[in-house]
Amino acid sequence: MPVTSPAQEYDLEFDHGSFDSAAFAAQTLANWQTLAAVIDHTLLKAEASRSQIENLCDETIRYRFACAMVNPLWASTAVAILAGTAIPVGVAIGFPLGASLVSTLRQEASALTRLGVRELDMVIPIGQLKSGNYHAVQHTIHAVAHIAHHRGALLKVILETALLSVEEKLRGAEIAIQAGADFIKTSTGFSSAGATSADVALLRGVAGSRVGVKAAGGIRSLADLRPLLEAGANRIGASASVAIVRELGAE
Repeated sequence: MPVTSPAQEYDLEFDHGSFDSAAFAAQTLANWQTLAAVIDHTLLKAEASRSQIENLCDETIRYRFACAMVNPLWASTAVAILAGTAIPVGVAIGFPLGASLVSTLRQEASALTRLGVRELDMVIPIGQLKSGNYHAVQHTIHAVAHIAHHRGALLKVILETALLSVEEKLRGAEIAIQAGADFIKTSTGFSSAGATSADVALLRGVAGSRVGVKAAGGIRSLADLRPLLEAGANRIGASASVAIVRELGAE
């Protein structure tokens, strides 16, 4: 029986269409409103209080960010505040270690989407990926994707690129896409480094036009954000969102 290489098994060598990063970046940076529309306004710190979450949601409404991104504890609060605005609530699961049981991830995804959460950002099972247990990685992501899509929610899969080799980034990205991810994402923002243009370009090279690429981690200014859009990101995760859009004229 012929041996199937990992690249062949996960279709790493094929052309998956193109994404015009330069055109997207130019359009997005045309004004603060178009920029805000691709930013996930984020507060995932353990010490975040209810008042801080409420303020995050109020800012999300005021500036029309892509979503308000919170931890599971605050999902119902955010959903209530954003009700009727057409702005989704996003929640991080399996976060930030990527070491949860599949059953835990499924329960989180089910409970959160029942509450009205419409975007889930899950961390890839990093240890399984680094161990070469690719089928376990695919199974884990697919289990969450199935629930998310059944409930009408998007799934973003965080690779935590700072912890991976180039080969692991390529492999993890393709596995995530084939398992049902709607976006592949660089980082949690809680590891040793965040998003880089090189990693965004690499992920976009794998994704082509099939799925989105989200850059997150360490994005504090327009100068940080611009090269990530130019490299191929079409969603940004940031806690400094308000300061960033104010650089383009928001008040």
